[in-house]
Amino acid sequence: MEIRAYLNLMHTVEKLKCTLRHSWTSTGRRESVAEHTWRLALMAYFIKDEFPEANAEKVILMCLCHDLGETFTGDIPAFQKTDADGAAEDEAVNAWLKSLPAPYCAELTGLFAEMAAQETLEAKLYKALDKMEALIQHNEADIKTWIPLEYELNFTYGSEAVAFSEYLTQLCAQINLDCAEKITAAQAEPS
Repeated sequence: MEIRAYLNLMHTVEKLKCTLRHSWTSTGRRESVAEHTWRLALMAYFIKDEFPEANAEKVILMCLCHDLGETFTGDIPAFQKTDADGAAEDEAVNAWLKSLPAPYCAELTGLFAEMAAQETLEAKLYKALDKMEALIQHNEADIKTWIPLEYELNFTYGSEAVAFSEYLTQLCAQINLDCAEKITAAQAEPS
């Protein structure tokens, strides 16, 4: 890739470091999209032995790229995101992908199509882990950062995405137990 094109690409994706998510960190500050993406990619790496039939490199690439649209649209929490928001993000990503030089344009366009179709093991893994990472982060954040709907949503979010895998279903169940313990502990604290 030509040096200026490479630097322009890096300047574009740097925005994900500055784009804040709905989630909060354990230290009480808002999480960036880049931080979510980083841990999601590590999650994929550390479960590769559970899914030896999956292309781990592809899953990690999906994790790294899945939120690139938020470079252009910002983060919209799943419980607020409309079909129109999703279409606008897809349009922005597609326009950006078309601007990339070969072979990246074709490779990433295919990757995004595969992620959207949710038919391959790799696409299902990235999607399930994406949801689990968000739940883990919510459990790590101070419960005072939760909004009322999250007390219920945190127990259902991602359950469909993990259903294809016994391992991921068990992971989701443990995350739910952690969530229940967090809520119980918060209710036991004196006001």
